[in-house]
Amino acid sequence: MARYIGPKSKIARKFGEAIYGADKVLEKRNYPPGQHGLARKRKKNSEYGEQLSEKQKAKYTYGILEKQFARTYEAAARMGGITGENLLKLLECRLDNVVYRLGIAPTRAAARQLVSHRHICVNGQVVNIPSYQLKVGDIVSVREKSKSLEVITTAVSGSRSRYAWLEWDGATMSGKFLQKPEREEIPENIKEQLIVELYSK
Repeated sequence: MARYIGPKSKIARKFGEAIYGADKVLEKRNYPPGQHGLARKRKKNSEYGEQLSEKQKAKYTYGILEKQFARTYEAAARMGGITGENLLKLLECRLDNVVYRLGIAPTRAAARQLVSHRHICVNGQVVNIPSYQLKVGDIVSVREKSKSLEVITTAVSGSRSRYAWLEWDGATMSGKFLQKPEREEIPENIKEQLIVELYSK
């Protein structure tokens, strides 16, 4: 199963944003990595460069690689409506992302691992596919024998943001997928229109 396993601080510095969460390295060195990092920061990016950068940021944020991202974009384009918003909605409906949003895991990478290692159920059935697309009304829960795992108990006990499109029940360690999120409910700083423009070339 392909995924990015390189240095995360380097990616965060490349985009100038803490896309993987709090990052002390980014706070100290808020400029692109490499020998000419400071010089690159001052250089103006081309239109194509900006579009490509936005696509890469979305890929790294949601932890998926090029082929899967392109397939997701094609599905978003077929849905009708605003393609960019559809793309973000499909990415948000991924099982690994919802596990992260519910607060079952501290990061999307940790959520992906929990799903892959069969710790997560959807409607009572174990699902180990991180890209599984959730439907409205689906119940995402922690598998009974996994409820005592330290990584899960620590994440669940910590403070987390609440999302109007998800409902969490701490007693049963389960959450309900109420609806697909609207664009304004998705906190990620992604300019989806630039991604649409890039694929439209």
